Amino acid sequence: MKIKRRVFVRQAVWGMAGLSFSGTLLSACKGSTDHTGSNGLDTGIGIQLYTLREQLAEDVKSTLQKVADIGFNHVETFGLQLEDAAARFWNVALGDLSKLLTDLGLKTYSGHYDLSAYLTKGVGDEDGLKRQLEVAAQLGQSYLIVPVPPFQLIDKLTADDFKFMAEQLNKAGELAKASNINVGYHNHFWEFRDLGDGLLGYDILLDDTDASLVVFEPDLFWLAKSGVDAVAYFDKYPGRFPLWHVKDVDKSKDKVIVGGDLDKQPSMSLLGDIAYTEVGSGTIDFQAIYAEREKAGLKLAFAEQDTIKGDAFESIDKSYNYIKHEIFK
Repeated sequence: MKIKRRVFVRQAVWGMAGLSFSGTLLSACKGSTDHTGSNGLDTGIGIQLYTLREQLAEDVKSTLQKVADIGFNHVETFGLQLEDAAARFWNVALGDLSKLLTDLGLKTYSGHYDLSAYLTKGVGDEDGLKRQLEVAAQLGQSYLIVPVPPFQLIDKLTADDFKFMAEQLNKAGELAKASNINVGYHNHFWEFRDLGDGLLGYDILLDDTDASLVVFEPDLFWLAKSGVDAVAYFDKYPGRFPLWHVKDVDKSKDKVIVGGDLDKQPSMSLLGDIAYTEVGSGTIDFQAIYAEREKAGLKLAFAEQDTIKGDAFESIDKSYNYIKHEIFK
């Protein structure tokens, strides 16, 4: 099943930019046959499907079948297509995708959705937000996650931009309550650039959003590349981090890309200092972070790897098994 080139490119650009939890969700997961060990999550192990964007572009069914065969319990979606009245992912209609996931024994609790217009000052497109909430509800998702700030602002984000985004996220959280959906925010490294006097965009988002309306999905790779201590954030903002991206930093590219003159450089100029690897093969001490999961409020964990050098399915299998046997042990 092929995806139009311009749709795929748009999805790739968004990925390169990376580049109160409902009881209903937990009860829905109790029947899982794989609890990933005594310290594992009832929801099992998920995967952010951006990891497999090239494979999904070729064959959605086969790709998801292999994800299920490896042992993943759930998937986090990305790349919603709203080109016409019908919503699709990877050219698959919502109803067909829901059936496929059910047939494969996969759940989807969360998705990444583009709210660029809604989060841009002077635009604030609420209609687009409402449409994407409808899609998330149709898929049975409990989280609608903002994956990135408005991309056109990436290298010129100000404190006022982050304050506006926080205000908009609060409003989105209110709207989402009607659909039993939680609105959340996923970080990269831009949020940790110094906005002046040590002020960080991530802190503004956490401080200015209502904890009952907005959750956060820390990407552990980007926290590490930003020189940020994840546990320190868990200590300061307990319970606000129910979703994690479990992603490792390649040992050959462990340099922090935030701070000082780096904060003034164009984001794309830093790509040479970024490299990903399978979970457990890099620099991050996941066990130390996972030990603080209760303080963070962790409910869902997603393996992710933005770029893969070898066979993609061998790669995610390696990450899955490390999470299962070394983190969730």
